[in-house]
Amino acid sequence: MDHLYVYYKLAQADLARALAPARQVLAAGRPHARRTQLLARPGASDGVATWMEVYEGVADTAALEAALAQAAEASGLAPLLRGPRRTEAFADLPVDPADLGAAASCA
Repeated sequence: MDHLYVYYKLAQADLARALAPARQVLAAGRPHARRTQLLARPGASDGVATWMEVYEGVADTAALEAALAQAAEASGLAPLLRGPRRTEAFADLPVDPADLGAAASCA
């Protein structure tokens, strides 16, 4: 299973307007993930806040990314962004330490 982390910046003045669209994007990802979360980095720098969507237990990363891109446009979140939505994907490490070499080579 993969875990997807999508983060982006918003103007502090747009946070209240961005909450409903961000939740719509998160809802679009729920069919593709076991667990979802919306997080905010504490504090803001120069009036800009950073939010992160978390998608855990993702079986089909490509399908999730497509659903999120469409939802970001349809929800009205995209015009509020201060720059791109950035995506990072991570995979679970194996429980057996002997398998760590194989996991590292997957990257």
